[in-house]
Amino acid sequence: MILVTGGAGFIGSNIVAALAASGERVAACDRLRESEKWRNLGHAALADLVSPEALPEWLSANATALAAIVHMGAISSTTERNVDLILEVNLRLSQLLWRWCAREGKRFIYASSAATYGAGEQGFDDDPRRLPLLRPLNPYGWSKQLFDRWVMQALEAGSAAPRQWAGLKFFNVYGPNEYHKGTMRSVVAQKYPLAAGDRAVTLFRSHRADVPDGGQKRDFIYVRDCVRVVQWLLAHPDVNGLYNLGTGRARSFAELAQALFAALRRPPRIEYIDTPEAVRAHYQYFTEARMERLRAVGYAEPFTSLEDGVADYVQRYLSQSDPYL
Repeated sequence: MILVTGGAGFIGSNIVAALAASGERVAACDRLRESEKWRNLGHAALADLVSPEALPEWLSANATALAAIVHMGAISSTTERNVDLILEVNLRLSQLLWRWCAREGKRFIYASSAATYGAGEQGFDDDPRRLPLLRPLNPYGWSKQLFDRWVMQALEAGSAAPRQWAGLKFFNVYGPNEYHKGTMRSVVAQKYPLAAGDRAVTLFRSHRADVPDGGQKRDFIYVRDCVRVVQWLLAHPDVNGLYNLGTGRARSFAELAQALFAALRRPPRIEYIDTPEAVRAHYQYFTEARMERLRAVGYAEPFTSLEDGVADYVQRYLSQSDPYL
């Protein structure tokens, strides 16, 4: 059995769905609260559904059956300001699960984040030796950086490690089951109602002379590709390490908007607005994952193009009455 923490969340529920569809016994751990997040698991066949409070007891009861933990659970909002809460979830729970997997001889795959790179002054190289150089811009990115560095320190000290471990620095992920994330949804999900309603899509104007309006770039990766990497890691227990997870190709917001309109078979309508003063000073104009290290350990699958990913998302999910996996 495989346990997916954050299993009702965006990336977690996509992993749950894929593993269950492949015949794996999958348990999910998450809080559902009063939101529609439960719909992310509405179509999945689950071996169990565990609350975070019950997790320690559940792990003890299922230690024999459990083969791996895929740890996607986190406070992922970059605007969350309760830093104590962020550390409790993003650092201390991760440490607890790492230690449990090390003690029980289980495999551990966890979510890091491209937010650890901060403004990107040091580039986007996932070599762990560069971790001390990174300067995250928000508590979320800092919490992920803390755990990445804690892992490296534990390994350097010769402490017990999980049977397999892999950390994934997710870049700009988009795709089905992100609907509960509100303002943290991808730009595709946020702008789809405008484009579908035959209205103009608004993007931030550039405030740099060397970058045109809409020319700001991100490494957008379709969630399906993220799931494939996780499944590949589970199929290759000899692979360990900290890896970027993007496409390796930055694309502009203008190209993303054009792909959105193309998926709807409509001519693009884009308007530009000023970037809010509150975020302008720290606004990122470019992110692009270096993918050499993941390729070097054997991952050879191509990544979905922005145009193909947006088209699939729009036509198979966003435009449907039931947009869930």
